[in-house]
Amino acid sequence: MRGCIAGGRAVLLGAVLCGLVGAAAAAEADAPVFDPWAADVLGSETFLASHPDMRYRKLGNEAMQGGRPEQARSYYRRGARYADKLSQAALAELLWNGVGGPADRAAAYAWMDLAAERGDRFLLVHRERYWAALDPAERDRTLVEGQALYDTYGDAVAKPRQEREMRRGRNEVTGSRLGWIGALKMTVRGEDGQQQAMPVDRFLQDRYWEPAQYWHWQAQAMEQMQRAGTVEVGPATGVPPAE
Repeated sequence: MRGCIAGGRAVLLGAVLCGLVGAAAAAEADAPVFDPWAADVLGSETFLASHPDMRYRKLGNEAMQGGRPEQARSYYRRGARYADKLSQAALAELLWNGVGGPADRAAAYAWMDLAAERGDRFLLVHRERYWAALDPAERDRTLVEGQALYDTYGDAVAKPRQEREMRRGRNEVTGSRLGWIGALKMTVRGEDGQQQAMPVDRFLQDRYWEPAQYWHWQAQAMEQMQRAGTVEVGPATGVPPAE
């Protein structure tokens, strides 16, 4: 993930700003069969319209890079509703460091605990680092904060929201011939707003749309992020363009 982590040391928000799209692209490069369409599919407005987890994280990242951390908090919270663990971790970091609003370390720990729900190693490390820094009163408050978050944002309720959006989006694509070029290509709107053609089978891969495969693909991308290097807690920094 060259160009994803800024500054002299790697930071969690830097990893979040790179996001799963960058990790997925790196994973594609290591795969036995490289998919040159991966970045175009994942970055298209058509794809993101049916993947609110990635859409809201992207908007949060753009708000951070644009110097609007208050807005980033709102976007990350929306992404968190669709089981996006990086959005949950980013919100935890902003709360912990008091970026974009008041600091609240108990709430930050609760969000990081939620982000680490699936056992991702680097998120667990951050969660334990948070816990070690909390005072007794803050630790007591995390129990209340945490239960409320799991009731609304935990995988048990957040994953079904995301899966409904993916099913709806896939049905819209497969149920209409609009935007299709012949039998093998379709047009999608890219990040720049321009229409582009791509192979239908690349856009409709099961790992992007079928729930079990989608969550497995996300886990693989998270693992790729972990292998990219050590991630330390620190303040948000700018992210330079990839070389």
